[in-house]
Amino acid sequence: MPMTDLLSTLGDNPYFGAGFGLFGLGLGAAVLRKGASAGLVLFRRNFMMTLEVPCRDKSYQWVLLWVTQKAARRTQHLSVETTFEQMDTGRVNTMYHFLPSIGVHLIEYHGKYIQVTRTREQQSLDLHAGVPWENVVLTTFGTDKSLFTNILEEARQMALKTLEGRTIVYTALGSEWRPFGHPQKPRPLKSVVLDDGISERILKDVQKFIAKPYWYIERGIPYRRGYLLHGPPGCGKTSFIKALAGELQYGVCLLNLSERGLTDDRLNYLMSAAPQNTIILLEDVDAAFGGRHESKQVATAYDGLSRVTLSGLLNALDGAASSEARILFMTTNYIERLDAALIRPGRVDSKEYFGHCSQSQIERMYNRFFLENTDSEIYAKEFAETVFKTGKPASAAQIQGYFMLFEDSSPNELIKNHNLIWES
Repeated sequence: MPMTDLLSTLGDNPYFGAGFGLFGLGLGAAVLRKGASAGLVLFRRNFMMTLEVPCRDKSYQWVLLWVTQKAARRTQHLSVETTFEQMDTGRVNTMYHFLPSIGVHLIEYHGKYIQVTRTREQQSLDLHAGVPWENVVLTTFGTDKSLFTNILEEARQMALKTLEGRTIVYTALGSEWRPFGHPQKPRPLKSVVLDDGISERILKDVQKFIAKPYWYIERGIPYRRGYLLHGPPGCGKTSFIKALAGELQYGVCLLNLSERGLTDDRLNYLMSAAPQNTIILLEDVDAAFGGRHESKQVATAYDGLSRVTLSGLLNALDGAASSEARILFMTTNYIERLDAALIRPGRVDSKEYFGHCSQSQIERMYNRFFLENTDSEIYAKEFAETVFKTGKPASAAQIQGYFMLFEDSSPNELIKNHNLIWES
């Protein structure tokens, strides 16, 4: 049978015609579906922008706060975030912030509509925080990426405003720095009473360093500054550093070199990854090598665990991979126990001795505690002379503790009972 006759016969067959029609409809629908999908992909690529902010990124909390301000008031699907604020009196207030919950939300920003998609993966965990992995995706029409830049900068400024006038203390959690406790009201620098000239000298040096980054760059000098504060316990070393951070509006990164499991590599990374505008504080550096308070039994129990070595610390301070734009403070009660290589110039640029109270220091502490007393300056001088004549060294912590014990007593009682300074 000729081919034309065969096709004519099949065409007259109603079953074949119906099947071919259905096939054609299916093929057409598939082509349309593919075309629509390809068109949508093409449209999204050329006429839409998407920004993904994972929970591990530093800007994640900023973006959540920004979304809260823009969307939480308009949506009925919320999740709660509880925060704490420390008042000037030290009392902590609890506050509840409502965030858009997991799902899709629509907000308007400068005439543009932005779809905010917040997702949470129950099968994946952020190992450092121990919470499910989350991310926020912002989607909008247009091709101007400066919109997202403006959003991130606005979110950053909004977050900084909430912490304005507060000192944040960071501690190392794994390989990251995390805020520890509540942001604290800065302690006035003048409230830490030191011997004449010490506070002013350090503050002036730090401010000079902060103000002259290009001076270091032009001369090929690493832009970092190291300080060593040494002296007996209780003489104000750590208190001064925290007050200095408040004066500079900096945070404090507290790093414990004796932490079990801290390795040389992790130390180097933490030193390099410290948040901007912070002071890195290494307390009691003499205790990190040799463990002066460890018994033989304790040392044996932890034998084999990784610990920071002196060589690792030296490399972190000024090795090839050490960070710049860094302010580092180290404290010790026993400077003679420190290796000379650790405190040489370049690693420690300035050393300051925080000793027992001088007579003028005791006078200034008295005046600061008992401002309301009449003839305060006269009693301050008499008290300072009485304490100094005993010949016994007194730390700032001992003097302060004594004043707090007798805060409601008369000046004569303070002077009469001065021997209790060394019994507290």
